[in-house]
Amino acid sequence: MTTDPQVIRAAAPVIGEDEIEAAVRVLRSGMVVQGPEVAAFEEEFSKFVDGRHCVAVNSGTSALHLSLTALGIGPGDEVIVPSFTFAATANAVRLVGATPVFADIERDSFCLSPRAAEAAVTPRTAAIMPVHLYGHPAAMAELTAVAERHGLAVVEDAAQAHGAALDGTPVGAFGAAGCFSFYPTKNMHSLEGGMVTTGDAALARTLRLLRNQGMEQRYANEIVGFNVRMTDVSAAIGRVQLRSLDAWTDRRRANASALDAGLSGVITPPVAEGARHVYHQYTIRVDAEAGKDRDTVSRELQERGIGNAVYYPTPVHRLKPFRSGDRALGHVSGDLAETELAAAQALSVPVHPMLTPEELDRLTVTVNKVVEGRA
Repeated sequence: MTTDPQVIRAAAPVIGEDEIEAAVRVLRSGMVVQGPEVAAFEEEFSKFVDGRHCVAVNSGTSALHLSLTALGIGPGDEVIVPSFTFAATANAVRLVGATPVFADIERDSFCLSPRAAEAAVTPRTAAIMPVHLYGHPAAMAELTAVAERHGLAVVEDAAQAHGAALDGTPVGAFGAAGCFSFYPTKNMHSLEGGMVTTGDAALARTLRLLRNQGMEQRYANEIVGFNVRMTDVSAAIGRVQLRSLDAWTDRRRANASALDAGLSGVITPPVAEGARHVYHQYTIRVDAEAGKDRDTVSRELQERGIGNAVYYPTPVHRLKPFRSGDRALGHVSGDLAETELAAAQALSVPVHPMLTPEELDRLTVTVNKVVEGRA
């Protein structure tokens, strides 16, 4: 990541004195792995997900993997996922030996389409895994209804959506499990880490066993498990970050409102009725038919000191691990026209809470000039 002060960074992870002091305090305590800080972090995060059980792990991918494992999903099962997302979503399905089935997204939200998800259901379908992409909640009422009609589990990929909500219900509180990431570029972080949320006490206990070699009491292993524990250093940093999450989210949303009002010549991100978008990314669409193509706009913005990124240029179903021709490794359901369109048009520009008013103005003016060919 560039440190040039003239460059407006695409993301600005916060590691301040409070985070450093928290890490040092834990290191000096000698209790560094899955101790009191992890337990406190789980309890505090629970307040953000309607009081659900929270199980901290070492990454968002581990959260997805453990959730599917705890639900008993494995070889012979299919899990419906969007293809327009990060590969971790489908990777987790393959890691349990199940097959990811790629369904199309909705144009406005970039999230899994309930209609496409229902069309993808087969007798082998065991779960639906919607992604709350860019911080916008997926259409959970409709997706949950699809799951209930067909007897499927719902596992929410909320890696990018800390604090997002739909009709007042926070993401992570809809499905059998919700999975969050605390990677440094997320809306809050713990250097690295993840969290599973669930309303099912028995499932929570299974998750706790799975993260710790299958044991609750030392040397009393009950099941075969993994080693995906969160360290107390990470948890302590996460606790500090969690205290700032609401304020940071308010700033992200305010920055997004300013961009909505100021940008022209691009399609700004719509927000569904009843949705609370937390803007992990502010993702515009650049329509090549109306002017320059997305990649040209991206390059010209970079040249003018405006950090930006393409999430995601290649849909997951076209990545090498999932296009081998072996249907069991992943296959496509129906026409993924909206997925392909998003991959060609989507461009994320800075929205993070560290943006200054001057940077926000410069960002807006520069995007407009580039898109309109005046830069």
